[in-house]
Amino acid sequence: MADERAARPDHAVLALGSNLGDRWALLRAAVRHLDELLGVTACSPVYETAPVGGPEQDDYLNAIVLVAPASPRALLATARTVEEDAQRVRAVRWGPRTLDVDVIALGEERSDDPEILIPHPRAHLRAFVCLPWLDVEPAAVLPGHGPVADLVAQLRREGQVAGVRRLAGSLDAHPIGGRGGDEPA
Repeated sequence: MADERAARPDHAVLALGSNLGDRWALLRAAVRHLDELLGVTACSPVYETAPVGGPEQDDYLNAIVLVAPASPRALLATARTVEEDAQRVRAVRWGPRTLDVDVIALGEERSDDPEILIPHPRAHLRAFVCLPWLDVEPAAVLPGHGPVADLVAQLRREGQVAGVRRLAGSLDAHPIGGRGGDEPA
């Protein structure tokens, strides 16, 4: 029993993204909803990033939130509920969206369930995941890929962070970094 408790993660890592509509309002609403459903323990600063893959589309606002741990299926169901409430439409793979909520990691836990792969299989390649995650959890480790700080260093060496901008403003009342208050004018 003690070993099970020691192995149990203390939080899950979720990535948020939006590039349609009022992006700030959609991300703030998502954080509030996630807090109601799971309990948000920390929220990163917001980054603006160019889309990766997919059709021509507007830039994204991205953030990382740490939430109370739950089963992989429960995390996926919660992510889908929050996306549905933001009127997410899944018309084109990697297409524009009001809200995207991805489960990135759950401690050392792994899931090879095709519906919910944990850790997220492309997280280590995404500056819009690694940069805000490092802000909110400096000692974070992505299972199978190592410390997030090392992943960010690699992304910097590869030029993958060019054009990624950390924005002023926050999504919650207790952000990590950021100045708090409303989005930039």
